[in-house]
Amino acid sequence: MRRGEVAAITGQSGSGKSSLLYCLAGVLPVARGEVCFEGRALGAVGDEELSAIRRERFGFVFQYGELLPELTVEENTALPLRLAGQRKSDALAAAGEILGRLGLSELRGRRPSQVSGGQSQRVAVARALVHKPTVVFADEPTGSLDSGNATAVLEEFLHLARSQGTAVLLVTHDAQVAARADNRYTMRDGVLTAQVREAS
Repeated sequence: MRRGEVAAITGQSGSGKSSLLYCLAGVLPVARGEVCFEGRALGAVGDEELSAIRRERFGFVFQYGELLPELTVEENTALPLRLAGQRKSDALAAAGEILGRLGLSELRGRRPSQVSGGQSQRVAVARALVHKPTVVFADEPTGSLDSGNATAVLEEFLHLARSQGTAVLLVTHDAQVAARADNRYTMRDGVLTAQVREAS
C-alpha cells in the first residue's frame, strides 16, 4: 500500500477478514509468510520495537469505537500522543485541532457515555489519525451506525486520511463502503480471491 491509499477487504462473516487485519497490524503472529512494513518483516522485529511501531506508526478504528469511558473525548483523542511521550498540553492541543476538523469541538469535555454512537465513532476516527500514522487499520468502522451516520463518518475518515497521507486498510461487509476504496479485495475461507484495482 502507498501513502494515502485506501484498500478494502470484503467477505462473509467468518471468512478471516478481521484475522488478516490483526496479522497485518502485528497483533497476531502469522503461521507462514511475512508481513512487511517499510521493507522490514514484522516477525523479525523485537516485541518492544513492534509495540512502538503499533503505537506510533499505526492507527486503529474499531466497529464500536472502543473509547475509554473514564477519559473525556479530548483525552481519548490525545491518547496516542500521550502514549508516545508527548507533553499533555501539546497532545491536548493536537486533539482539539483534529476534533475541530471533525466538527466535534463542543464535545471535548464530555465522557463517551454522553455522546451519540455517530459522535463516538467520529472521536475514534480522530484518535486513530491524531498522531498522523503511516497506516490505519479499520475493522468494520461504520458497522454499528445507521446509514446516514455511516456515510458521514466514512467521508470524514477517508478525507482526513488521504489529506495527511495515511494509508487505510478497511475490513467491511458493506459494498458501499468498499466502493470508496482505491483497491478492493474479496476474502473467502481465509483466502483473498479477487482484487479490483482502480485506474490511477
